Amino acid sequence: MKQTQFYEYHLSHGAKMVPFAGFQMPVEYAGVSQEHINVRENVGIFDVSHMGEIWIMGPEAFELVQRITSNDVALMEPGKIQYNCFPNHQGGIVDDLLVYKYDDEKYLLVVNASNLEKDHNWILEQNTRGAMVENASDHISQLAIQGPNATALVQKITQVDLSKIPYYHFKTGEVAGATDVIISNTGYTGAGGFELYMYNGDAARIWEKLFEAGKEMDVRPAGLAARDTLRLEMGFCLYGNDINDSTSPIEAGLGWITKFNKGNNFINRAGLEKQKANGVSKRLVGFELTERGIPRQHYPILDMEGNTIGEVTSGTMSPMLKKGIGMGYVESAHAKIGSEIQIGIRNKQVAARVIRPPFYKAEV
Repeated sequence: MKQTQFYEYHLSHGAKMVPFAGFQMPVEYAGVSQEHINVRENVGIFDVSHMGEIWIMGPEAFELVQRITSNDVALMEPGKIQYNCFPNHQGGIVDDLLVYKYDDEKYLLVVNASNLEKDHNWILEQNTRGAMVENASDHISQLAIQGPNATALVQKITQVDLSKIPYYHFKTGEVAGATDVIISNTGYTGAGGFELYMYNGDAARIWEKLFEAGKEMDVRPAGLAARDTLRLEMGFCLYGNDINDSTSPIEAGLGWITKFNKGNNFINRAGLEKQKANGVSKRLVGFELTERGIPRQHYPILDMEGNTIGEVTSGTMSPMLKKGIGMGYVESAHAKIGSEIQIGIRNKQVAARVIRPPFYKAEV
């Protein structure tokens, strides 16, 4: 198993380490609920160095990125970030990702850790015109600093004016004395904050400076389990749970990143365009339990007569709302907001209703 540059720091903070995507990663420190609430109300730091970073460069870079992603990269200006996905030829999703645009000949694609090899191979297979493709994941570390106090914390260790980096934009600058750090305003928690991408050799210094600067605001590390409950409260998809090689972006409610603009001739555009026009038989929905219970992945979703109409893809007890929430695919007839459904939890049928995420309305 690989270890990130922050492995020893995780151990010193009492982390419970688990294997994840080929890495030893911290799943929790003081407890999932405590870490979750600290991110919502204060500031937490996540080690997300397991994520994959792939450069696409050269005169053919734009053409390649535009063809392999469903969103419209032509709409991007330098310094912009775009949420996107790789559609496959069968109507499913190879992966969801972030595209960072430096210029028309330089893009950084940030992909899911568990899909890195698959994604890299997919890009190489589609690279018929000779763009430069470099998997730089082994050389880059990444921290996500999230929460309402995250901006104030990061600003303490950089001269870059963070107020000039809008949501889904980035700049490259000096952080804690390290140069060429990517400062990115995206987030997977809905709590606000920044991601820092750094060379491995700068990782320890940036971690130490963040915790030193954050002492007075009681900054704490957070693990992958809290990252999952935070993203679920916002209704953000997780690859492998809510989207995969056989779920289409139209079914998953990702039509907003599937742009049928003129000139945007991405892989399987015709098939997805047909889906959008004709409708789909199942849809990903958010739901909340109206009785006590905790929904989990693969639990059946039932109609009010007890017939199976779908399956839970993600579920948890919301630390902020103190109720069971989740997402899952249901037959389209039951996908309407407000629809009454049931979740099969062990031998019980627990009442729930379809709602539109985010489940928790964070004040950012």
